[in-house]
Formats: sequence, structure tokens, C-alpha cells
Amino acid sequence: MCLPHAGGSASFYYPVSRNLAPAVDVVAIQYPGRQDRLRDPGIADIEKLAEHIAAELAALTPKPTVLFGHSMGATIGFELAWRLEQNGGRPPLELIASGRRAPSSVREESTHRRGDDAIIAEMATLNGTDGAVLADEEILRMSLPALRNDYRAIETYRAQPGRRVSCPITVLTGDNDPKTTIAEAEAWRGHTDGECRIQVYPGGHFFLTEHQAAVQAEISRALGASRSTV
Repeated sequence: MCLPHAGGSASFYYPVSRNLAPAVDVVAIQYPGRQDRLRDPGIADIEKLAEHIAAELAALTPKPTVLFGHSMGATIGFELAWRLEQNGGRPPLELIASGRRAPSSVREESTHRRGDDAIIAEMATLNGTDGAVLADEEILRMSLPALRNDYRAIETYRAQPGRRVSCPITVLTGDNDPKTTIAEAEAWRGHTDGECRIQVYPGGHFFLTEHQAAVQAEISRALGASRSTV
């Protein structure tokens, strides 16, 4: 199961679906307020988002599952993994947390309170948005409410003290990511009772677009040879 970054959509993971099919069923989550869910009200709370996703998963046929989340999606993946383990269902095989500091590593950020131009500048700095989108004012203005909502969700999130999961965690991070230092990535070790691996790649916040083959190899490794879902 793939969980997008702030302002991201399920389509971001189309290359993963294309490359891992048919051996793997790739389920990419579409958060409310964007693309085909444009009219759905946004959820500006990480834990509530995780609760909604867990409820949807409960209706699906259980399969061995790896959770992959990038940036905000990594934090949602952590909260989702915790809920799946607590609810007595099938826990994930592994959480792959990409481009995000550990839940206990808190920075005081307030992008969601700033003007539209500041949010657009933040998007451009992180290089995670198609240049055509940034150049198209109509599309950009349509996406800003969802982006502001997502920034509010991730910037106001505070992990419950001592919250840990049992599944192993693999942390993927860029060596020049302004949002995550190596020390903040290493802090994920304090959030699992299982193994925690740290993989560092050259690049910034969206290093994974430059290292698609290596990232997808991590997903394949976590899934193993079984018919599984990511």
C-alpha cells in the first residue's frame, strides 16, 4: 500500500504499479480533496486519516502487505501500521518510511498558516511538483486547498508518547533533504520493536524519483516472493 506526500495523489505511484505488476497488487491511497476526490472534504489530522484508511482496509481480503509512505505518507503509514497491529487484523510485513523524520522528531513548522505564495515557494523548493502544474495558475489554485490541508495535518501532528510498532521499519532518506537529517531518520529506531534499517541515497526530499529502481527493489525485498500487496 502506497501513501502519498503532502499535496500528492495516488497517481504519483503509477510507475510503482506498472513496474511491479502483475506479481504485486499496488494499492495507492487517494486522500480526499484532490483529483477524483476533489469535492470530498479534506482531513487535516494524521490520526483521523489513518483511522479512515484502516476502516477501508478492513473491508478488503487480507493479504501480506507492505506499507510504503513518502514524507507525510510515511507518518500516516506509521499510524496505520500501529492501528492494524492493535486491531487484531493482519499486521503489515514491513513499513517503508521514505523522506520523513521519525514521529518523535518534532520541528516547529507553520507553512499552513502562511499565504499562498509561501506555499507555492515551498513546493518549488522541494522539487516534488511537476513544473507544468506550477506554471498553470488554474490547476495550481485548485490544488492549494488540499496542499494547505495536508501541511496543517503534518505540521500539527504529534506522536503519542512511546508509540511503537512491532513490524520492521526500513527508512529511506536523501543525504541532502532539508526536511530530514540523518539523525532524524535514525530516530525511527525508537519506534519499532523489530529491525530498523536506514538507507541513504544521494539527493534531496524527492530523492526517490531519481532512484526509482533502488526504491522499488526495497519494496520487492520487503514483499518477498509471495503474492502480496503494497
